[in-house]
Amino acid sequence: MRVDQRRKRLVVKIGSSTLTTSESSIDYDFLCDLADQVQQVRARGWDVVIVTSAAIACGLEALGITKRPSDMPSLQAAASVGQSALSTAYAKAFEPFDITTSVVLLTRRDTADRTAYLHARDTLHQLLAWSVVPIVNENDTVSVEQIRFGDNDTLAALVACLIEADLMVILSDVDGLYTANPALDPSASLMERVERVDSAVMGSAGDAVSGVGSGGMITKIRAARVLIAAGIPMIIAQGRRPHCIVDAVEGQSVGTLFVAPERPHAITPKKLWIALGDSPRGRVCIDKGAYQALVEEGRSLLAVGIVGVEGSFDYDDIVDVVDETGYVVARGRSSVSSDLLELAVGRDREEIKQNSLLAILDERPVIHRDELVVFE
Repeated sequence: MRVDQRRKRLVVKIGSSTLTTSESSIDYDFLCDLADQVQQVRARGWDVVIVTSAAIACGLEALGITKRPSDMPSLQAAASVGQSALSTAYAKAFEPFDITTSVVLLTRRDTADRTAYLHARDTLHQLLAWSVVPIVNENDTVSVEQIRFGDNDTLAALVACLIEADLMVILSDVDGLYTANPALDPSASLMERVERVDSAVMGSAGDAVSGVGSGGMITKIRAARVLIAAGIPMIIAQGRRPHCIVDAVEGQSVGTLFVAPERPHAITPKKLWIALGDSPRGRVCIDKGAYQALVEEGRSLLAVGIVGVEGSFDYDDIVDVVDETGYVVARGRSSVSSDLLELAVGRDREEIKQNSLLAILDERPVIHRDELVVFE
């Protein structure tokens, strides 16, 4: 439930390449312009949350290290130094507008646990009620591969769902999503409007990653896929475009708009937590009949519709559901382990029912509809 129904909510995600100069140092002029745009947006009735990158880059700058290290202890130590510099830079940029900022550091450990997820939501709601602009970042100092988001596009989408945002804007170093990589294909054109994230859209994303960031276009598309299902529109825009944020909230075309349906799927906070709050431990491949049951009929996933199992997962783990082409159509919480599920692959319902080890799969779904997020 929103703290204040009269104000809309905006999440602005800023990538490292947008927030830093070519020398990977903080671009203070950009921050000042950002603060000016945020105060204009707030005057128009929007509350704003910023999801930022660049803690590591800022730390390396402060330490005088010109080449980004590859080992985890050095990266985490740089993040520790850089987070202080980054939060100070934001505070100074917003000070002339009499706007208070705060620092919110998250890891997947904070969101994979349902209770911690709700506490994070309540904290952000209270900060907005106090007219604070929260500056959210991944806690790189303690994050390791198993608990890190890996990119702030995913983190930003999670925050947008946490606060029930009305819009999310990703400020990037590109104009938006193109039909192909414009650096490799001169005929590539900007896609100004995307209404469905299908395999063609995913294929156009490529895997380009800037030298100072950890994400790419593919992570932005994955974030958009969940936000569309949640009913939250998302924009990818060139971060240095003049008045980009202000124009975005006023409905002007500033890049690629991922359109959210007027009537979003019935995705509860619990389902959003499943979709974004934890990393999938594996995947299950479904046949056409199961696809129809999930996407068109709104049913749970049964073992009889599964034709393949990848990865090692246990009871209660999050898994991706893919069609026979490998495209992710859903994500949910498995009620059984991968070891048991593998034994059921290729068996019909009667075989499963008659097998003493597998009989449990005839009695309950592999993923119940209440714990399944469908992206189609």
